[in-house]
Amino acid sequence: MATTEITTGADGVTLEVAAHVATITLDRPHRRNALNYRAYDQLEAAFRAASADAQVRCVVVTGADPAFCSGDDVGEIMAGPKAASQAPRAREPRPTPAAMAALECTKPVIAAVNGAAVGWGMELALFADIRIASESAKFAELFVKRGLPCDVGGFYRLPAIVGPAKAAELLFTGEVIDAAEALRIGLVSEVVAHADLLPCAHALAARITANPPLAVQSLKAGLQLSAHGDPQEIGTRAIAEIYRLMQTHDHREGVASFLEKRPPVFEGR
Repeated sequence: MATTEITTGADGVTLEVAAHVATITLDRPHRRNALNYRAYDQLEAAFRAASADAQVRCVVVTGADPAFCSGDDVGEIMAGPKAASQAPRAREPRPTPAAMAALECTKPVIAAVNGAAVGWGMELALFADIRIASESAKFAELFVKRGLPCDVGGFYRLPAIVGPAKAAELLFTGEVIDAAEALRIGLVSEVVAHADLLPCAHALAARITANPPLAVQSLKAGLQLSAHGDPQEIGTRAIAEIYRLMQTHDHREGVASFLEKRPPVFEGR
């Protein structure tokens, strides 16, 4: 199949389809691929397009070096002019559209984690069915450091992947782990040299796409049912809690201390 390239937006997310594989690339390297509102919309559109394209049999999601995804663009999402307007949405909480687009993708998703996957970047890695990491990859559920709970990935996927106790440790501490530790606890299935990461991910994708696509999609759906709960229910609760805690002093302190590059002082209010 000939290569087609769809750019969902400059300084955002790109989607390239070739040989039945859709490669979604977060392309904001100057922000370590942190996601702003526009990039979230583009990521949702890319997953929806890949899922709807009958020619696509597998999806690879990655980031432009040096990071996979450093989470939210804190300056815009948590401290920008729209941040204060999030509270009214708590009356009608719903899972993040980009998260649901990734979770509802009917094709197998491989995360090629080329660097930091922290905060929502770790969530994105968790939405994948398979994670392969470069030696420079790092992972962290940093939400607690901003006075917030995680999104749907940490609740829906993480305990089934690494076990409830390890998931609790990662969520409660917000600590960063390296690729070797991620492999040890089963968060990733393979660690490879940085230069080999995308070739390895695409080689695995080729092995998957060689199989009957309807059977593969049925297997994915069965695995989702057997291993996880209802993502809509879990995601709705997660977002309701995020909006509730965005109104707290500790959340504002977590954001301010990050932007001011100083240790936070949390007060439990």
